[in-house]
Amino acid sequence: MKKCEYCAKEISYHEMYCDEDCQRKANAYYDLKEKFSKLFMIVNGICVLSIGIFIFAFSFFPELGLYGASGALIILGLMYFFLPFPPEIMINKYKIEKSLKICRIIAIVLFVIGVELLTTAIIVY
Repeated sequence: MKKCEYCAKEISYHEMYCDEDCQRKANAYYDLKEKFSKLFMIVNGICVLSIGIFIFAFSFFPELGLYGASGALIILGLMYFFLPFPPEIMINKYKIEKSLKICRIIAIVLFVIGVELLTTAIIVY
């Protein structure tokens, strides 16, 4: 059986979504992705690159490295939470609804790690 593109319920081969609600939610997701995908890619690239730079800077300037990496992780966590755009491979495997939940869980983990690093930096320095 074929599965709904949004919620992964089994449907007939002639349908794409199980009901109108799933179709509306999927269209809203694709509209959001189309509208903010360039912003997402730019911020994602800058934050991931800055995490690498700040980890390298940590060996020379520990305070700067901790503050910078924690800030980038917090920004990434917030962005992934409010703009969860999972990769197409994940959407193909889990469908849209479960992929969004997984992305939001990852976002919360990134945010918590960033806050922990920030509190460590504040306590130590």
